[in-house]
Amino acid sequence: MALSGRGPVLSPARFGLTEDRAEQRLRTLGWWGETGPVSGSERLFTALSRSPDPDLVLRGVERLAEALGPGWSELAAALGEDTGLRGRLLGVLGASTALTDHLVARPEQWRRLAGSLPAQDVDQFTAALFEAVSADPTAGPPGSPDGARAGVVGQDAMRALKTAYRDLLLDVSAADLAPVVEPTLPEPGYEAVTGALADLAVAVLRAALAVSVAQHAPDPGSSCRLAVIAMGKCGGRELNYVSDVDVVFVAEPEAELSLATQLASGMMRVADACFQVDAALRPEGKAGALVRTLDGHVSYYRRWASTWEFQALLKARPVAGDIELGERYLAAVRPFVWKAAEHEGFVADVQAMRRRVENHVPPGLTDRELKLGRGGLRDVEFAVQLLQLVHGRTDESLRSPSTVEALAALGRGGYVGRMDAADLGDSYRFLRLLEHRLQLRRLRRTHLFPEENDTAALRWLARAAGIRPDGRHSADELLLTEYRRHSNRVRRLHEKLFYRPLLEAVARVPTEALRLTPAAARQRLSALGYTSPDGALRHIQALTAGVSRRAAIQGALLPVLLDLLANTPDPDGGLLAYRRVSEALAETPWYLRLLRDEGAVVERLALLLGTARTVPDLLVRAPEVLRLLSDTDALAGRDPDEVAGSLRRTVARHADPAEAVIAARSLRRHELLRVACADLLGVLELPGVCRALTTVWIAVLQAALDAAERAVAARNGRAARIAVIGMGRLGGGELGYGSDADVMFVCEPVAGVDESTAVRYATAVAELVRRLLNAPSQDPALQVDIDLRPEGRSGPLVRTLPSYRAYYEQWGEVWEAQALLRARPVAGDPELGERFLTAIDPVRYRAGGLDTAMVREIRRIKARVDAERLPRGADPATHTKLGRGGLADVEWTVQLLQLRHAHEQPALRTTSTLDGLAAATEADLLDADDAAALAAGWRMATRARNAITLVRGKPTDQLPRSGRELAAVARAMGYPPGTDPGELVDDYRRTTRRTRAVVERVFYDS
Repeated sequence: MALSGRGPVLSPARFGLTEDRAEQRLRTLGWWGETGPVSGSERLFTALSRSPDPDLVLRGVERLAEALGPGWSELAAALGEDTGLRGRLLGVLGASTALTDHLVARPEQWRRLAGSLPAQDVDQFTAALFEAVSADPTAGPPGSPDGARAGVVGQDAMRALKTAYRDLLLDVSAADLAPVVEPTLPEPGYEAVTGALADLAVAVLRAALAVSVAQHAPDPGSSCRLAVIAMGKCGGRELNYVSDVDVVFVAEPEAELSLATQLASGMMRVADACFQVDAALRPEGKAGALVRTLDGHVSYYRRWASTWEFQALLKARPVAGDIELGERYLAAVRPFVWKAAEHEGFVADVQAMRRRVENHVPPGLTDRELKLGRGGLRDVEFAVQLLQLVHGRTDESLRSPSTVEALAALGRGGYVGRMDAADLGDSYRFLRLLEHRLQLRRLRRTHLFPEENDTAALRWLARAAGIRPDGRHSADELLLTEYRRHSNRVRRLHEKLFYRPLLEAVARVPTEALRLTPAAARQRLSALGYTSPDGALRHIQALTAGVSRRAAIQGALLPVLLDLLANTPDPDGGLLAYRRVSEALAETPWYLRLLRDEGAVVERLALLLGTARTVPDLLVRAPEVLRLLSDTDALAGRDPDEVAGSLRRTVARHADPAEAVIAARSLRRHELLRVACADLLGVLELPGVCRALTTVWIAVLQAALDAAERAVAARNGRAARIAVIGMGRLGGGELGYGSDADVMFVCEPVAGVDESTAVRYATAVAELVRRLLNAPSQDPALQVDIDLRPEGRSGPLVRTLPSYRAYYEQWGEVWEAQALLRARPVAGDPELGERFLTAIDPVRYRAGGLDTAMVREIRRIKARVDAERLPRGADPATHTKLGRGGLADVEWTVQLLQLRHAHEQPALRTTSTLDGLAAATEADLLDADDAAALAAGWRMATRARNAITLVRGKPTDQLPRSGRELAAVARAMGYPPGTDPGELVDDYRRTTRRTRAVVERVFYDS
């Protein structure tokens, strides 16, 4: 479509101009006719449509035209002919309101942007700013004897310096933005732009020092020598558009320190007209002297400096004042930098710095903070600086103050993979580009990416960064995609590289390419918290030995894992477990690919392996659960009943009972590991854990019963119906990881079979079930316990329903009635099971409740259990089962209430401890606060018991007293990393003391 002529009438919106007054402005400027753009303005409108904000450009041009008055016609004509001017001016007007204001105030400065911009370096910048403050550019550097001094001082000097600085900043930004509007213009590139900004800042420091000398050193013959050392981004020649300029001052001789301090202070005040000068990186920070002698600096760095101060010195370079003194300063302090990695606690200090940086980000802004957030600029800088500090000791090619140059050198030297170095450099440049565009708009310091719903801000930023729609996605959508891609890549590579030096220790590199000695690696591992660095190095070497693809992937994974494991309660055990799992799954093709491609899996796996011994034991035999670690919803969201049904259907395919139970064990192993992982990662709450463990145990029991019945019936025919009655925690649906399955077997003859034959048949089935399930295995035990049956171990394994009824009517004791409170059918014939419950209800819910003698007997038995059953050496204050306020205390208290009142309160007829507490409260048998204390104690003891079993890898009831095992239990119970494990002990004791107080009052005194 033509832009002008006799064609269809065009709207300014065609070129991105959406404001109501756009057409009127264009007509005023002489750019718009009856049908659209005037003839000859095609290139102008095409450029306008590519600008970051066409409406903003048009408003800026209108203001500039008003300021120029009659001179506007010359600029208008030049814009039509000069591609460079068009790209630079429209780029600046569409990207920076602050520089637009500057141009409107000095409209003739548009000529700076015409033609070909001359290349400018620090000396040319310095000459221009010296001219602005009337300093002689041919004299020596200000700050040295007989150095240059300004001809103007005070506010006049500051105004002149600011104006000249903004003129030069306009040149830099115009060259930076021009290719956005006119793509044929050369793109200066990240390094050229940041280098020019740093050079311009250095020129400001020099001119400001010349003004300060004129103000504070009237005697030209003074012997005072002051050197200005640039730090941070200015020192690295990678400065932002808006940034503090970090400096350190060094002066000689000591007798002139007072004058040197005046010069330094004065320089900072004058330069403040352009940007803030920050001297907080000096020795002792803001509390220290502003200026020190060279000996004073050396003495401080030798005796007192912290790790971060050596890290800051990586970017130090003399830029103003007495350059010879500055070079001597650099030569004196640089050796300290390359010894920093040998200091005790070096890595821990760097880690702490990284955490402080991340914690500095306000809540809710982490994903938008370009500088300090996860995946931000600081992640790149920390990773690069750590590698520099470690490897730069022996490789001088790494000692560049520039982040991108140092990163490229790390790639060339093999310290970082070439692709990783290229990717990280590309992402760093992209994030810096966004930072620059955001700061240019108003020349204000900001690092905050726009909110996702701020479409206008995203669109402007995308266009300012040169991102255009691709036909399928808008510019703002593409910007969001690119931002997330680069941020995620930065974080991933940061984690990968941050601990790379540890791998280099075992890579057997040639001496001439030494990265890190084994001795240094051992020190590093020790600082990270590994108690056996030699053992850890052996594990690393075993995992990365050779040139196979597997070894290469392990080499990429281990830096992240070492970092993650260092934050677990048992780094050494976690690394050993990881080696075990990796060796066991060496031939599993997807294992390492999953870890490489799914960062969340690696993070979660490290936590699991460094916390619980149960996990690796199960993982080597159920590796498929690893896939679930990438999705916590899938990990925690499986319905236990669905799992149970799937297990029974799978096992039913096996005719041989041994094979059937092997299949059942395999499926239980998978489910047990899934539940343990979900529990340890905090995505499955206690009720869900208990329900899942109980349901899968019942499914295994049912599958084993089915298989045993098929096998026994195949020999002599089916002689009886069998029901399995769950008792104890199985009946209550409260199984833990180490719980046995308390059961009783009840049978009933089928038609035409006598009772003795039926009992023999059922006994054979029950014995086969027990033998199959109790058989030794590498899996957690499947112990079937039948000691709660009538007459205990001396009684028959299976009874008929009339036999049970007769026994309880004639011989049953009160403790047996108590045990029956948790009885419920769990497997076998459901109808027979229900009739069993009907038969025992009069026993457990005895009419009239308990008499005084029975209550006394319950209390006597409980006291005997407390006195005799607690293991020798156990601490009654922290024994989860039999200790004070533990599981037994709560359960016996609830059961006593049930025995006394369930006959008249049907709601008490539940096998669940917590449901029993709720029912007792509802029936006014228990105060709500007392019920809450009992429930809290039960939950605390159950969670602790589960956690102890997971951590130790075997059933245990005693809370560890101290050490890493206690820390692991605390972590398994959800306490945050770094929590003093003593807090768990305190919480446990506090909770169970309250529970015990209620037990004393309700169980023993009521």
